[in-house]
Amino acid sequence: MAIKPKTKTSAALGFIFVTIFIDVLGLGIIIPVLPKLLMILGHINPNEASEYIGWLTFVYATMQLIFASIMGNLSDRYGRRPILLISLFGFGLDYLVMAFAPTIAWLFVGRTIAGICGASTSTATAYIADVSTGNKRTANFGLVGAASAMGLIFGIALGAYLFAINIRLPFMAAGAFAFGNALYGLFVLPESLTKEHRRKFEWSRANPLLSLVRIYKKQPVLASLLGATAIVYIAQKAVEYLLSTFIYEKFNWTPASVGTLGLFVGLVLFGIQGGLIRYTTPKFGQRKNIIAGLIFYAVGLLLIAFAGKGWMLYLCMIPYCLGGLSGPAMQGLATDQVAKNEQGELQGAFAILNSISLIIGPLLFSYVFFFFTKKGSDVYFAGAPYLLGAALMLISILLVIRSFKKHVSPAHSPHPK
Repeated sequence: MAIKPKTKTSAALGFIFVTIFIDVLGLGIIIPVLPKLLMILGHINPNEASEYIGWLTFVYATMQLIFASIMGNLSDRYGRRPILLISLFGFGLDYLVMAFAPTIAWLFVGRTIAGICGASTSTATAYIADVSTGNKRTANFGLVGAASAMGLIFGIALGAYLFAINIRLPFMAAGAFAFGNALYGLFVLPESLTKEHRRKFEWSRANPLLSLVRIYKKQPVLASLLGATAIVYIAQKAVEYLLSTFIYEKFNWTPASVGTLGLFVGLVLFGIQGGLIRYTTPKFGQRKNIIAGLIFYAVGLLLIAFAGKGWMLYLCMIPYCLGGLSGPAMQGLATDQVAKNEQGELQGAFAILNSISLIIGPLLFSYVFFFFTKKGSDVYFAGAPYLLGAALMLISILLVIRSFKKHVSPAHSPHPK
């Protein structure tokens, strides 16, 4: 049965928030624990463990790339609810596999399962598109960013705390959260996509690359917006995957200091995407939020690149986090361009782009960082990855402006709700 009453909509959005929170919580838990677990299972040193982490990330991102579009299209055919529940049970299984893994090979099995189930994000965002309209849709997409920020904060903290008790305990806790949320959703989560809005499943539309090609051919203006989104996703990886290494290299901080900065970033992101965006979207409209957010991203990355003192990073992170205004607005604007029974496919495209960025971004910025910080380098510049990230943000601004100029349907203008 489709969602109609306001109370049911609020409960459903709460469930989606918790679902995405748990998805990212699991990733956060792994950050402080996985290197040590690899060293124990493989009897290897930290350098060898870092190589395995790279391949585990690659497997996870590749599975997301392959299955994001499949999951999104399946949700367009069978509804959002069953896909979300199956994915949550799958996440619980992944964490149990990793908790009791006897060898490194079993960790790859777990990451494969996680990559497939992590593709459920496309279904979760399609659910939000189903139950939201106009500027409220953009604000509700902000919940995704807020849930991700909170999940990462609590995941890292929980992983570090439980790791001190037992190295396997963080995975068990994450598995318990996933199974608990799945059981909760089994009884309370209503379906958001009515049967008359569903469409036949087609493998041609579930192919991740063909799905992007189809969107480009059918809606080239939307493709420009997706292209800008892909570049933003890649540029963000300079902060998400390289910031701690950059801080250790340039400022010689302790892990505890890095964790404190991470907590600060998470709280600021939560305030922006969980609160501020609900004011700025109806006040200024989606287009201005997108442009302003991308400019903030570029400014933040530029400031990080040239930060001379460690404490300056706290100031640099404020404009960078304000860049979070752009993501929900871009996603909200994109969803307005497709039919109800194509939302899963569109959100699958967003997930595909994120997976591609997860494959490209960490490798790109790690190589740039290595090149400009290695011994004997002609030019030492630890902030080079962030300068590159700022340049990528400027390119994304040009793509967005190009998309706006060719936009045939009216953009959301500010109006009271």
